[in-house]
Amino acid sequence: MKQGAQISEGKAKILYETEDKSLILQYFKDDATAFDGKKKGSIKDKGILNNSISSLIFQLLEKEGIKTHFVEKVSDREMLIKRVDIIPIEVVVRNITAGSLAKRMGVEEGRVMTETIIELYYKDDALGDPMINDYHVRAFGLGTQKEIDICREKALKVNKIMTALFDDVGLTLVDYKLEFGRIGSEIILADEISPDNCRLWDKVSGEKMDKDRFRRGLGNIEEAYQEVLKRLSEKGIK
Repeated sequence: MKQGAQISEGKAKILYETEDKSLILQYFKDDATAFDGKKKGSIKDKGILNNSISSLIFQLLEKEGIKTHFVEKVSDREMLIKRVDIIPIEVVVRNITAGSLAKRMGVEEGRVMTETIIELYYKDDALGDPMINDYHVRAFGLGTQKEIDICREKALKVNKIMTALFDDVGLTLVDYKLEFGRIGSEIILADEISPDNCRLWDKVSGEKMDKDRFRRGLGNIEEAYQEVLKRLSEKGIK
């Protein structure tokens, strides 16, 4: 698929037109940011690793009946995706306390909660992606109640599949961010699923295997991403 004009560039990816108006090329960069862009850097081959990890997971989710924007991985850094109208809401799924949740609730990291928490955040870098609720979504026209209910339902299905997947490769899925988009009236999973937007802890050592290594200056970031891909690949996901 031939790369056309650039559509947009975000913190981790660039989107390009293709000759098919219904399809887009998603290019994965090595750039890394944290704390609402206050910390910036680069992780060697992050784009290559995240493209591969996302491709594997999207294919698994498709097999499990979760519709996504994924079409195919076309190069080391490029993924062909369906053109969607992104819903400007980040759906965050939390299984274990960590990060901002632990700080906000005044509890230690690592507490396994009795119930999965789903939080909504308004996608706006300039505002720091503030947390919102259903009232905000409806009042500001970000989506309908039906759409939010669908996103939550899909997020819980994704959680069940991904928790089992990562558990099987020796990783604990702590929390993660999902984004959804519209194709007509249908809502499908979009963006990416990788150590950039998932917290993954090694089940034996508790070692962080995600972007927290960058956020907290823990080092060995590339090695952690490589290990996640290695485990998924050895699992034989295709």
